Amino acid sequence: MKFPDLLLQAIGRAEIPLRFEPGADEAVAAPVTELIRAWLTSHSPNPLIEVLLEELNGTREIPNSL
Repeated sequence: MKFPDLLLQAIGRAEIPLRFEPGADEAVAAPVTELIRAWLTSHSPNPLIEVLLEELNGTREIPNSL
């Protein structure tokens, strides 16, 4: 599974009144993803940060342990 899909599933399960509006889940996910991206990039570059950014961007699958 990819992080963007996991995030959208979590938002879909939430009691957000706007979830019935087309694109509402994505609108909620975007600022959360940007916050996480900013937090990760504020750290010194290292292999783990690169892996986490790839997962956040949806270019790498997340581990099956979730």
